[in-house]
Amino acid sequence: MDLQRIRADTPAVEGQAFLYSAGSSLMPNAVVDTMVEHLRLEQRVGGYAAADRQQGRLDAVYDSLAALLNAGRDELALVENATVGWQMAFYAFDWRPGDRILTGQAEYAANYVAYLQAARRWGVVIDIIPNDAFGAIDPDSLRAMIDDRVRLISITWIPTNGGLTNPAAAIGKIAREAGIPYLLDACQAAGQLPIDVAALGCDMLTGTGRKFLRGPRGTGFLYVRREWLLRLEPPMIDHFAAPWTAADAYTLRPDARRFETWENNYAGRLGLGAAVDYARAIGLEAIEARCRMLAQRLREGLGALGGVTVLDLGRDPCAIVSFSIRDYPVAATLAEAAAAKIVIGASPPASTRLDSEARGLGYILRASPHYFNSEDDVDRLVAFCAKASAA
Repeated sequence: MDLQRIRADTPAVEGQAFLYSAGSSLMPNAVVDTMVEHLRLEQRVGGYAAADRQQGRLDAVYDSLAALLNAGRDELALVENATVGWQMAFYAFDWRPGDRILTGQAEYAANYVAYLQAARRWGVVIDIIPNDAFGAIDPDSLRAMIDDRVRLISITWIPTNGGLTNPAAAIGKIAREAGIPYLLDACQAAGQLPIDVAALGCDMLTGTGRKFLRGPRGTGFLYVRREWLLRLEPPMIDHFAAPWTAADAYTLRPDARRFETWENNYAGRLGLGAAVDYARAIGLEAIEARCRMLAQRLREGLGALGGVTVLDLGRDPCAIVSFSIRDYPVAATLAEAAAAKIVIGASPPASTRLDSEARGLGYILRASPHYFNSEDDVDRLVAFCAKASAA
């Protein structure tokens, strides 16, 4: 990995330690240049003509994502954000009273409130899969919960806090053996880990552009396995998803673009494609290795400080490092870190309420180093926390 070139491609790394890719990462020049170029074209010729001229590049975004995920381009939809993609998949199910949804204790709030709404509207049942001794979803416990009422297994692969990487492939194997659809939230995994939907065994997967993929905000994608495409009707459609084929009829598209709508942010789509191509050019295996190395360096540094508690779970933690500083308010920490040109984030209890309540967590700090970070960036945060914890 040519770290010098990568950092040169990311001008914002100069003068600051940016450790917040789990929130919204720094876009490389290639992404920004691609978007600005298209916006300039729209400025000159208008949005319709610009899209027509760039149709080949816009179509190629599906090919880039297909290569990233080991999926077919017909299995992919480009959406406004990962939540929209997730909702289009989740609400496509014809829920009935008594249907069971199996999910994890560290499930993300945006997904869990949808489960709660389904419980209120249709009487579905939400059941939590127990964790193993290390805090990850326990596949054996999941297998024991399977019955003919389970309608969906839906988990977050990498939760928003806790450093956890859930055993997504092991869960997929159980789901496939039982014939139960499996919806996987890969927002924090995309751009941090290699993703192979065939190996994962998932039927649906969602991701975002803005996090570890280093793409623009307002971009996301939905994968739906070909076997499920024709079995799911989107909860909302327009004339792109379902052309109006007769005065009293429409025909849903046969591919995953039935989950899209006609109007889109084409500059953002091109930026997403550029971000995917940039990550693939570096190599996801290399990215994963460097992310884990930097995160481990940070955990070890923070763990050696007397007033700091690292709050991560799992046997194989990812590049999200959650921690607290004794007797030091989160808001003050964020403000003082920002003044020191160190960018980190925080996670409120409501973002993963079940996990937060089970572990007695309050508002906690969250740092997320990425491959463009230097070891010095990580050490700067450790030194800052050492000073704060000693205050």
